[in-house]
Amino acid sequence: MPARTKLALPAKPAAAAFAQRLTWAELDPAYLRQLITLAREEDLAGAGLARPVTPGDVTTSALVGDALARADFVARQPLTVCGLPLLPLIFESFGPKCVVKPAPGRSDGQFAAKGTVLATVTGPAATLLKTERTALNFFQKLSGVATQTARHVAALGSSATKLLDTRKTTPGFRMLEKYAVACGGGWNHRLGLFDHVLIKDNHLAAAHATAGERLAAAVRQARARHPKLLIECEVDELAQIPPVLEAGVDIVLLDNFAPTALVEAVKLIGRRACTEASGGVTIESLPGLGRIGLDFISCGALVHHAPWTDIGLDWR
Repeated sequence: MPARTKLALPAKPAAAAFAQRLTWAELDPAYLRQLITLAREEDLAGAGLARPVTPGDVTTSALVGDALARADFVARQPLTVCGLPLLPLIFESFGPKCVVKPAPGRSDGQFAAKGTVLATVTGPAATLLKTERTALNFFQKLSGVATQTARHVAALGSSATKLLDTRKTTPGFRMLEKYAVACGGGWNHRLGLFDHVLIKDNHLAAAHATAGERLAAAVRQARARHPKLLIECEVDELAQIPPVLEAGVDIVLLDNFAPTALVEAVKLIGRRACTEASGGVTIESLPGLGRIGLDFISCGALVHHAPWTDIGLDWR
């Protein structure tokens, strides 16, 4: 599998490692199996309930014997595919005898028209029936994020501005959702609190450093503590930009700036740091924002407003 793509930004200091795209090879199979096990136990054993239940699929056990079956995952709407490599892990969790094969030429990140066969699964009919809902839940959710991202990327058109996700993700699903954003053509912002310094407004308020020299000192303090990490600082007015630039910030996060103020901010910052706009970004506002000359736009809606795609499991 290819290594993670990192976006190179020449002429802007220390920014080459800012944006990234997670690849499937970087996801931890053991962690994914934990998620799948939780989902399986919800369906078969009532995980999450305080009262015990008798585990099992009571409908399938009453009606289905040892017959073998075959079924296709079919796109019931146009979509961007995400989650194909996860399907074998899901069926493996429910029973060892199922075989999942992507349709010829199909892979994550591809566009699929309505009616496209995405993958085929063969195995015991009882296992297919027990696994069907869990497999579709993962597949529809991740393809939904990828499809939502692809639409937003398309709205940016030919702009050089890169679209980033955020940490507004489903608890436990962050890396899968960020992988889905990458499949949709977006870029991943920081993966967590660990991979670059982002000084937000609440950090500044807590440190009494919202303006002037105290604001610059906060950036310098972060740099001294983490000299090898990127330093990003959120600002919400133009007057905060000169102090953070003087302190050597790598990325200026322009939070909830009006378009006219963004134009002014980009001119003020120039090549001294990268620029990122955030707050209230919609698919309708992206074309205009893409013309301003920003390096990045971050948008939580790629994940938290992504509707699930319609994928069916059609039995042969």
